[in-house]
Amino acid sequence: MEKILDNINSPEGLRKLNQNQLPQLAHEIREFILDTLSVKAGHLGASLGVVELTIALHHFYNTPQDLLIWDVGHQCYPHKILTGRKNNFDSLRQKDGISGFPAREENEFDTFGTGHSSTSISAITGMAFANQIQHKTNKHIAVIGDASIVSGMALEGLNHLGSTDLDVLIILNDNSIGIDPSVGALKEHFFQLENGLNHSVFEDFGMHYKGVIDGHNFDELFNAFDELNEISGPKLLHIKTIKGKGYAQAEADQVKWHAPGRFNKATGEISSVINSKISYQHIFGETISEFMRQNENIVAITPAMLSGSNLIQTKIEFPDRVIDVGIAEQHAVTFAAGLASQGIVTYLAIYSTFLQRAYDQVIHDVSLQNLPVVFCIDRAGIVGTDGATHHGFFDISFLRSIPNMIVAAPMDEMDFQNLLYTAQFTEQPFSIRFPKGNSNAEVLSNEFEKIEIGKAIEIQKGTEIAILTFGTIGQRIQNILNEINSKEKFGHYKFIFCKPLDFNLLGEILNQYETIITFEDGILNGGFGDSILEYAQEKDFKGKIIRRGYPDEFIGHASIEELEKEIGLDEEAILKFLIKLI
Repeated sequence: MEKILDNINSPEGLRKLNQNQLPQLAHEIREFILDTLSVKAGHLGASLGVVELTIALHHFYNTPQDLLIWDVGHQCYPHKILTGRKNNFDSLRQKDGISGFPAREENEFDTFGTGHSSTSISAITGMAFANQIQHKTNKHIAVIGDASIVSGMALEGLNHLGSTDLDVLIILNDNSIGIDPSVGALKEHFFQLENGLNHSVFEDFGMHYKGVIDGHNFDELFNAFDELNEISGPKLLHIKTIKGKGYAQAEADQVKWHAPGRFNKATGEISSVINSKISYQHIFGETISEFMRQNENIVAITPAMLSGSNLIQTKIEFPDRVIDVGIAEQHAVTFAAGLASQGIVTYLAIYSTFLQRAYDQVIHDVSLQNLPVVFCIDRAGIVGTDGATHHGFFDISFLRSIPNMIVAAPMDEMDFQNLLYTAQFTEQPFSIRFPKGNSNAEVLSNEFEKIEIGKAIEIQKGTEIAILTFGTIGQRIQNILNEINSKEKFGHYKFIFCKPLDFNLLGEILNQYETIITFEDGILNGGFGDSILEYAQEKDFKGKIIRRGYPDEFIGHASIEELEKEIGLDEEAILKFLIKLI
């Protein structure tokens, strides 16, 4: 039997359907998503939860003339299927395929890129204001969900929008969970609204509020759209949805099925990659747990990344000393500063790409006051199929410029544990960046050593060319050197610290070698290589310095291996480059 979805290639075709056909279409879209994501990993739960909402929005509103934003963007899979990308949906998050998030350059229906959360209200307010100036009469809708509403930026946007007469509809997709369960006072307020409280905080922001309605019920959705379409000014529709809706396993364990990887659709069995190596995330969680057992004065903070940072078990063991503050990176940094100001040893687990959102707080609230917050910067470097919004390769550059800040990165798992250990005894801000993925360790050590701040290490002395590495890329370089017949020509120096630099060893290197190569898994502009260049220029170095790292551009989505090959940092490309030099 022919499926309804087979004949839907755009919202224009969708609008020709009768409303009584839409539940069947919703079922078909869920099956289509499950069929695809079972073999091509992606964000499953959030998109299953907004199928009815997506259909209703594109059926009721005249998109793309009516502007629609999805926030967080990983809810956008049904939107992509209905807006001309159904036939290449299986390229999702693959090299040269479609993005896993809305992307303006990809499609006219993606009106605003939303890889990070909580940006939609500010963006749609700006769009509506622009259209008002231009005397346009189109509609403006922003869907904000997966706990994004708690971010300071979302509340700043509401504060501005509520003071205007702009024709904007905010749809609060309340599913009580982001990646991990929602936290905070707003979650409790939403629960009260669902259970009969008749005054919402959004009305105090100046919004016309309607809710709570069933976000999986087409009748309730269309009736709400009809009603709110007749009301001028800013409006907020509060809908209740179930993350993972329509797939029993995803509904039952919403954390695991947020982005489960490949799975068997029929049985719900998630494919597991057997690997004896321990991930850096596992090392982080286990090491912090061990520190907490030894020191009652340690606290760990995360902005809505308990599972991603491997702090779930630590939270279970130390419920009062592991604190999830929700999607609120700025608050997380200044909250950490407050703890540190009172003598608490504070570890802040935060992804590199999300730390960017709190740059002012890192400078003003932590570094300016020289407070010893330990920034544990996860997902540093390329992260793979999440793409440009999630790669974490600016942090070396933007942290290196901040006074008082220590900038460190391990070459291996022992460096990582020792850096974490050393940081708790340091009386200044301390950043430790580490990548997504596995280390070379199969067993964790519970023996830790303090590292001398700023100390670099000579791994091997060479006769012609010095290679200086910062971070885990140093392991790759050492492996490559072991394959070169003339490896004695290369010296290899491990810099665990980009700031402060080991000027004593660096001075010796400048005196001994005429050619120096730097390797880092970060953007070249302002990075580790630039720090070496700056010192070499001060010392009037007459030789050649070659910097290798990430180019001055945003890098797209593909596997980590494919992206490393694309930018010339895979083992084959580095090996050819080094052999050519000699």
